[in-house]
Amino acid sequence: MSSTTDLASPSNPMPLIGQINRAFARATEQPLKQLGFAMSQVPVLVTLKRNGLSSQADLARAAQVEQPSMAQLLNRMERDGLMQRVPNPQDGRSQLISLTPLASARMPKGKAVMDAMCGKALAGFSDQEQEQLHAFLQRVLDNLQAVNQEQAG
Repeated sequence: MSSTTDLASPSNPMPLIGQINRAFARATEQPLKQLGFAMSQVPVLVTLKRNGLSSQADLARAAQVEQPSMAQLLNRMERDGLMQRVPNPQDGRSQLISLTPLASARMPKGKAVMDAMCGKALAGFSDQEQEQLHAFLQRVLDNLQAVNQEQAG
């Protein structure tokens, strides 16, 4: 198997960014699973923790997935006791989603898993290097989001 340096060059780090994301997901998969979470659930869990009640559409936007994929994810999370549906007080035909007490109780341990893995991934980086890396990656994200908006509009 070729090394990661063969796949991404300094002039094109995008494949390396994808590999980093997949490696991070693999590294956190087992510790999160022991808490009853999956990496695919993290955007939903964080959004519900931050915003409280949310619609399925809002969660799909936050996680940047299509509605059918979000519906499947939410069904699994409901089955596993991580989220619950409540009637929307402003629209009786729809439901809102919230975390269950079980999920809320496990969230701090899940955050600790993610934080610990971030620490391992960034081992040896100075605070300044971490800030630079964050700024560079934020610029990449901003550029790609602008492209996506242009394509959608």
